[in-house]
Amino acid sequence: MTSPTRPASTRTRFPALLALPLGLALAACGPFGDPKAASDAEGKAGGAGRSFTVAAAGDILIHPQLTDQAARDAKAAGHKGYDFDRIMAGVKPVISKADLGICHMEPVLGQPNGPFQTYPNFLVPPQIAKTIKNVGYDTCSTASNHTLDHGEDGVRNTLDTLDREGLKHTGSARNQAEADKPLILDVKGVKVAQISFAFGFNGREVPADKPWLANLTSFRAIADAEKKARAAGAEVVILSIHWGREHQPNPSNPQLDLARRIAKETGINLVIGHHAHVVQPMEKVDGTWVAYGLGNQLARHDVPTGLTEEGAIGWFDFTEKNGTWDVRARFVPTFTDIPPDPGATAGTAGTETPGTGSQPVRDHRLVNVAEALRDDKNLLPEQKARYRLAFERTQGTMLNRGAAKDGLRPLQDLPD
Repeated sequence: MTSPTRPASTRTRFPALLALPLGLALAACGPFGDPKAASDAEGKAGGAGRSFTVAAAGDILIHPQLTDQAARDAKAAGHKGYDFDRIMAGVKPVISKADLGICHMEPVLGQPNGPFQTYPNFLVPPQIAKTIKNVGYDTCSTASNHTLDHGEDGVRNTLDTLDREGLKHTGSARNQAEADKPLILDVKGVKVAQISFAFGFNGREVPADKPWLANLTSFRAIADAEKKARAAGAEVVILSIHWGREHQPNPSNPQLDLARRIAKETGINLVIGHHAHVVQPMEKVDGTWVAYGLGNQLARHDVPTGLTEEGAIGWFDFTEKNGTWDVRARFVPTFTDIPPDPGATAGTAGTETPGTGSQPVRDHRLVNVAEALRDDKNLLPEQKARYRLAFERTQGTMLNRGAAKDGLRPLQDLPD
């Protein structure tokens, strides 16, 4: 049974967590401001109509190192199990300010006490869903190449878990009736639909007798899903799409071609891309913003590449003008701190610096890069340099298809 939830516009917001360790405390504090209030003020000043904000981020893919971290954090808090709140709290001040928070849940959610699995058939702690809700997300796309890792039972357990935590979802389904009903959320009085598709399922076929299990990408299927959502009353349609090439910062030709067809031949208002595990550009295509890939929101690959620790939260201001929706796009660079290997020696980047008050990176923590650098007194020089690189590289990638001319910029600038 689906847990009852309040509309996104009326959900309770939680204050930033207090007394957090290193990266978390830095990310959760500082002069973030209120972009939501600023967006509302801009709309009123321009004589515009209704408005709302959307925050959307990249892949959530829980690797064993993150599960181990969640177990340590739970133990430190005096309880058993897995607690991902401290890992993800660094982005809470951003996500919780949006009127609609959209996550991408890539893996299959398992049972609270395991067993868990990693690549190639992910089965991860369901406790991550509680954290996603606590951070401020309202809905998750669930169509990914791992959706069918554990068949129908895996799909069912994942969606049951999201329901229990009060998270909406789209992209996979437990039956035909669920698949046929568009996901439409009330966001500040605006009916916003989310649709979700994936390019494939790692060689697994969607069963012919259960086509509703997961949404396979095709232009026709996407266009039909938008039409169905409009017929059900949707005023805005947002597409979450799992596509492209892993670990490639540039969008592939199939991504570019499909994005152009979506922009020209449908009324979809925003495209949010996932799967590459690295940041890809944003681009305004025929008036429609396309985020080709937002990188990882949270992951810990066995062989981190540097790019896989970087991610971006897309921030989108929707404003109604003369019966149409104008969308303004911005982004927030993020970074996942990874502690050094147990065998790291003193003097290695990220380890203790004798004679200073700085602390090493001891835990996996997701940080808002600009906020971390805004209050940097406890950061090691290596951390400052790494955060600045993450911000500048993410910004360069986001803008490398000319989006600056259409107003794309960071939600927060780097401090001087």
